Amino acid sequence: MSIHTNEDTRKVTTHRLFEMKQRGEKISMLTAYDYTMANMIDTAGVDVILVGDSASNVMAGNVTTLPITLDQMIYHGKSVVRGVNRALVVVDMPFGTYQTGEIEAVQNAIKIMKITHADALKLEGGIEIIDAIKRIIDAGIPIMGHLGLMPQSINKYGTYTVRAKEEAEAEKLIKDAHALEDVGCFAIVLEKIPASLAERVAKEVKRPIIGIGAGGAVDGQVLVCTDMLGMTNGFSPRFLRRYANLNEIITNAVKNYISDVKSENFPNENEQY
Repeated sequence: MSIHTNEDTRKVTTHRLFEMKQRGEKISMLTAYDYTMANMIDTAGVDVILVGDSASNVMAGNVTTLPITLDQMIYHGKSVVRGVNRALVVVDMPFGTYQTGEIEAVQNAIKIMKITHADALKLEGGIEIIDAIKRIIDAGIPIMGHLGLMPQSINKYGTYTVRAKEEAEAEKLIKDAHALEDVGCFAIVLEKIPASLAERVAKEVKRPIIGIGAGGAVDGQVLVCTDMLGMTNGFSPRFLRRYANLNEIITNAVKNYISDVKSENFPNENEQY
């Protein structure tokens, strides 16, 4: 069995993700929104970098993902792509850029790809947006699907609670996953659904299934980089594991800098010309 090592420097492609699922190698995916962070995450060896519309929350301080615009997502996407050599870079299509019609969806998708040089796009939704997804894929653009909790629909749900616990919603999710596979999506994100349901989807669908709060039986995992690095403190869902406490590290570093400036400790003789 192949174990992933960071020595594999070949560019990750949609086909390589499919091969990883076939041989049982889990896919690692994280978000990034800027050049510096993307470069660090890519150098560490992550398989997929998502330029998430979560930039609306993390970078812009909005309560939901809805306010972020197409041009803002393009700015983040372009910045991330410049910092990446190996990972597959996927950019979220923001709210309102693909729900209004197939033609507009294709035009917006082409604009993102042309300007950012990203590898693929991610869209939220199933049967409702299947025609738009088909048209975008027909234009030669790889699409990652997204089912379960779909943050762009938060106002419809009214809550960020676990989705598809009831049988009707679970059955619809399974139908949607098959529809996304049939139309040609290269992977699907499942967000905040019961682990048993996610496992069933991962078994039934041949394309890679990447989970966030969807248990360990799927083909890969994705987290928001600022959450897993412990930069944000106010957000602690059950699915989040913090791998560092950068909030504390950065706060202490800034306090030490302030102290050194105030006490005239910085700069010292070796730190000037």
